[in-house]
Amino acid sequence: MLKGFKEFIMKGNVVDLAVAVVIGAAFGAVITALVENILMPLIAALVGSPNFDNFLVITIGSGVAIKIGAFLTVLVNFILIAAAIYFFVVVPMKHLADMRDARLGVEEPEAEVDPQLALLAEIRDELRSRTS
Repeated sequence: MLKGFKEFIMKGNVVDLAVAVVIGAAFGAVITALVENILMPLIAALVGSPNFDNFLVITIGSGVAIKIGAFLTVLVNFILIAAAIYFFVVVPMKHLADMRDARLGVEEPEAEVDPQLALLAEIRDELRSRTS
């Protein structure tokens, strides 16, 4: 039983998954720190508040509060996190990959044409030439 457990744990994809989770958690902390400590204070300098939690609170009935501002804060945080990941990770990584491919002479493979579409294009071209 212990031997089977050891084999399971030592499989490559289990170890890769564990590493990915740890790296993902650390990366999440970096992005959260970027948003909370840099981007949100910049927004606070423009708007006057680092969050919108107290903005547009509607009280109805017996004191039930609908906090539209709290939703806006989460939405802005999501957009900022997505933008931070795109501009600080995706774009630079794509640029590095393009530079590496150019240095190694790697070209993007041409998209393969579906044989049925190629046949249909030939038929279309033949029909056009007959009617002309």
